[in-house]
Amino acid sequence: MEVQKEPVGDLQLHQVLRMNEGDGDNSYSNNSLFQKKVIIKAKPILQETIVQLYSKSFPECITMADMGCSSGPNTFLPIWEVIEAIDESSRKLNRKPPILQVFLNDLPGNDFNSIFRSLPSFHKKLEEEMGGKFGPCFIAAMPGSFYGRLFPPRSLHFVHSSYSLHWLSEVPEIPLNKGNIYLAKTSPPGVHKAYLNQFEKDFTAFLRSRSEEMVPGGCMVLTICGRDENNDSSAKHSPSIWEFFGMMLNDMVLEGLIEESKLDSFNMPFYVALAEEVKYVIQAEKSFTIIRVESFHVSTDTMNKYTKGKNIAKELRAITEAILANHFGDEIVDVMFQRFSIKIGEFMETFKGENTSHVVSMIKA
Repeated sequence: MEVQKEPVGDLQLHQVLRMNEGDGDNSYSNNSLFQKKVIIKAKPILQETIVQLYSKSFPECITMADMGCSSGPNTFLPIWEVIEAIDESSRKLNRKPPILQVFLNDLPGNDFNSIFRSLPSFHKKLEEEMGGKFGPCFIAAMPGSFYGRLFPPRSLHFVHSSYSLHWLSEVPEIPLNKGNIYLAKTSPPGVHKAYLNQFEKDFTAFLRSRSEEMVPGGCMVLTICGRDENNDSSAKHSPSIWEFFGMMLNDMVLEGLIEESKLDSFNMPFYVALAEEVKYVIQAEKSFTIIRVESFHVSTDTMNKYTKGKNIAKELRAITEAILANHFGDEIVDVMFQRFSIKIGEFMETFKGENTSHVVSMIKA
């Protein structure tokens, strides 16, 4: 069986896996409305978990890490949700609010400079809306892969991550996935197994690292881009945006715009898991006790097919441009997303446009 592993040129995967920086038209900052909807949808579970943590131990300083924070307005949204929950809880309990220390984590290529430039606005909002009654709130960056250790032992009270853990540490070694860039109906059976094995390996490494870094009784809330078994009769394949992107790339190969070998050697370092797969890894790793697991759907905006296609293409470009440009070349990226906006827009005429997410609340045993 022919096995391939995706090359990423002269760069390691962690060097090209990053969201588009800045605040331009193709930036992640201006094309992350869907991720914002997901964070807001998961807000009740996040706030419920942080209130339970605070009410049980009343730490003078709560140390929080947000894994895969990216940049833009969404970066500060989970922090604000934590502040709101702690403020309300401390007022009900007639206690002085704790100090909040937040570490924002992402890979070194993340646009941390944009985050730093936004800090004065965040602190101004905190002062105006909380009237100086909450805080202080200290925010710092912690660059590095969350699949390894980042913090001293027993130093974190709370860990949060939203829409980051579907990115794998590497592309798994898979059978030749001819004409595809991810799991598809035409993928050989071994492709799904390879992706699932890589997800289990990576997620286990994540949990073990956080277990060492968190205090006993510390809590974690993870929101993961997933898939719904009800929409997956084979339990091995769920139609995804990557399938349509792969079709578009095949068209470009037939037209001579992309080399066939380039397409055949490319697979996305990405896996959308079933809720049961997420729970299985947590229970097998044994460091955390699951408090709550919920799956929910978030719909794309209602608009005509051309506008919807254009917006989806821009959202996808904001998160994949760096890795695609590294593999296929900068000069072809504009053409890719122009074509994809048309293809996905036409598909959206008949597709409901819902994405599945899993949110898991857990406590360190």
